[in-house]
Amino acid sequence: MQNGRELTMSEKRAVPPKNILERVAKKNGVAVVVVDEKGSQEPAVNNNSICAVLNPDGVLVGRCARDCGRALERASDNNATISYTCHAGLLCRAARFESEGKPAVVIVGRAFTNSEGYRRAANRAMTGDWRDLPASRFFENILLLSSDAPLVDALRELTDESKKQETAKRPETSQAEEIARRAAAINERKPSGPDPADWRSFFGSLLGRDYISARNATIEFAAKQFLLRSLIWLERRGDRLESTAVSASLKGRSLNVGIELDDERLADAAAGENPVVLGKPPTKEVPDPKRILLFAMPVGDEIPAALVVLDKVPEDERRRAIARFCRSIAPQLEILRLRAEMERRAHLDEVSERLAEGIRELETDALWMHLAQVSAELLQAERASLMTRDEAAKSFRVRGSVGTTFDMQGDTEPGERVARIVFERGKPVVVRDVAITGLPPVDAERRYKTPSFLSAPIWLGERQLAVINFTDKVTGTPFDRRDLDLVKAIAPQLAAAIDRTQLKEKAGEFEQLSVTDPLTGLLNRRYMVQRLAEEVKRSNRHGYPMAFVMLDVDHFKSYNDTFGHPAGDEALKIVASVIRETLRDADVAVRFGGEEFAILLPQTTDSEAANIANRVRQNVAATEFPHRTVTISVGVASCSSEVCAQMDMISAADQALYRAKAEGRNRVWIYSPIDDDVPLKG
Repeated sequence: MQNGRELTMSEKRAVPPKNILERVAKKNGVAVVVVDEKGSQEPAVNNNSICAVLNPDGVLVGRCARDCGRALERASDNNATISYTCHAGLLCRAARFESEGKPAVVIVGRAFTNSEGYRRAANRAMTGDWRDLPASRFFENILLLSSDAPLVDALRELTDESKKQETAKRPETSQAEEIARRAAAINERKPSGPDPADWRSFFGSLLGRDYISARNATIEFAAKQFLLRSLIWLERRGDRLESTAVSASLKGRSLNVGIELDDERLADAAAGENPVVLGKPPTKEVPDPKRILLFAMPVGDEIPAALVVLDKVPEDERRRAIARFCRSIAPQLEILRLRAEMERRAHLDEVSERLAEGIRELETDALWMHLAQVSAELLQAERASLMTRDEAAKSFRVRGSVGTTFDMQGDTEPGERVARIVFERGKPVVVRDVAITGLPPVDAERRYKTPSFLSAPIWLGERQLAVINFTDKVTGTPFDRRDLDLVKAIAPQLAAAIDRTQLKEKAGEFEQLSVTDPLTGLLNRRYMVQRLAEEVKRSNRHGYPMAFVMLDVDHFKSYNDTFGHPAGDEALKIVASVIRETLRDADVAVRFGGEEFAILLPQTTDSEAANIANRVRQNVAATEFPHRTVTISVGVASCSSEVCAQMDMISAADQALYRAKAEGRNRVWIYSPIDDDVPLKG
């Protein structure tokens, strides 16, 4: 109905044939889905893989039924195009059509318009409410656009095609028109940009590539199509865009090009079709200075990458063509990059879990080998070694090594060539080619396969514990910044394991007892005070988050008085066991004194600390004790500018613990200097 009357035949739009839907979907990079009154999606062309996984039988269910399932009703009521963002964060645009004489709605889009929306969806798939869905299919066809313009264009084209069906039913005519249109577009093309056929072929080829190969292929495609030689690819690293790849003509050259993300020139370039011009302006003395052009690659309101051109490009039209090319291809490349990032995170979680598996069970010597082996697998390195520094002897000791035919244990001066430099500087190094470093040549008997290596120090607070080295990447490619990021990600686990191992080796039985609680087997307050001071310094220096937790057994005095001190000791052992089993391997739990325990959570945000504290509380409450139910009260304090001195952290957590007990016990309370503490319900 339209304003109380039946739509006439001339006002009804028939759904175009499937081949038209496919052409429109491919051209605009959107999903095109026809939904009938029963919520059936047929056909569903280029459907977002998230939508396909959430509705595996092709029928809208759950929250999808409340979003896309109501699109026909809303479009019929409004008799107009509607736009909405669904529960998955996908932008959709819809209009009413007719399918075989029955009402239907055509939904286009189902795409993210910014990378943050995709990241949120990816997090839901990795650790949130979608984690039980098949991850391998979840990221098969993610759609990401820089704006809603393709959705508007797609629906307009479908409406136009529907009108054509009323005046011309012969498919030969449509095919001929399409061929003529393409020919006209090619004839009208200026020599400053890619041939449309070449562009479509190249764009289609990206879908089957990984991010690195797609990025490299894009550089070479741009060089060929725009008659350029010297190109540099920039990617977001923190608050800057920094160089990560170059065209073939620049291979082997040391280039350092970058720009701050908050540079106003970059924002202007992203908003228009003009590049950022970097370099000194012309003067009388130097009328034609060396200048470079930076073309932004925006995705929504973010700029994850940019293309730098070192060649001279004086023609404005060619500059605009390069800018349009960068803008068009940016969303697809960002999808591939984010997909690679999600895969890397999944791989990291898997390897980190394997890394943690042996930390508690293995003996000292086997533990060193375990750390080296799993780290090598993570970085896809054939060889890896883990070394510690003997300060008394001023020499290195190889604690664990894998993949080498050379007996590193028998080396009289291990680590003197590279590890010593890394240890003294306290910073990691990633080398593409050792030949250009000035390092002394390596012995031929070591038989390295590639000239690239990575070496990084392992820190715990202010103490440098070890140096880990990697050589001979399985792929034959050089180590890069991504490999370094992986090492940094597992460094806290490595540091915690090495610290515990060295504690046992260095201290001996007597020293070990001095920092261990004999009743529970946990570390004691003496150890915690030292570690807390180190972690606070580390947090202040590097800006890492951290949290400190105090917990107390509720009504423990009455438990002792009623059931006796031996029963009380047994209850404390059980609480300690629950804490130990609940925490991650990088976390540190101690018996602080009496019935009080404390937990140090390195590199842990406020929300993560609250969740961990609540899990400990819940697990204790759910554990069966010999005489009666035992609960705990918990106080949480996070390192901040107001609370980050050693005793302030302890005092803040203790104050939060006091509030938890005062408010009824068996609860978690989070310290807040502004809000006078806040409770965590549940």
